[in-house]
Amino acid sequence: MNPARVRPPRAADLPAWAALRAALWPEVDPELLASEASDLLHAVDGGVFVAEADGQLVGIAEASLRHDYVNGTASSPVGFIEAWYVAPGWRGRGVGRALLRAVEAWTRGLGCTELASDALLDNSASHAAHRACGFEETERVVYFRKRVG
Repeated sequence: MNPARVRPPRAADLPAWAALRAALWPEVDPELLASEASDLLHAVDGGVFVAEADGQLVGIAEASLRHDYVNGTASSPVGFIEAWYVAPGWRGRGVGRALLRAVEAWTRGLGCTELASDALLDNSASHAAHRACGFEETERVVYFRKRVG
């Protein structure tokens, strides 16, 4: 049973939301992550949800609508999970699934028939969470870059 309530974020959630984003992406400047959260809060297209339990935020899901090609999908547009994170003490309690259900409903509401996501190659915990929630792996890829200027 999921003890968390999933809802869209509010302005008062910004500090805790930014902290969860920083836990998900510890290599990124926390001020940038907080600024992005603020931008998402004021975006008109939705797709952002928080999970609240015991008066605190314990998880986030941020999704977008992608019109470009998304690896492994057959339609366009598709919903795409940009961020999906549950605080370690709340994992295994249905919080991630509840967040995912909110994103799925948002995606269906936009007329999409597919929801996609990605994870780093070495993030086996994320791979397992995706599989447990019904995702199928479609491909693996390594990106390269070269400076030319």
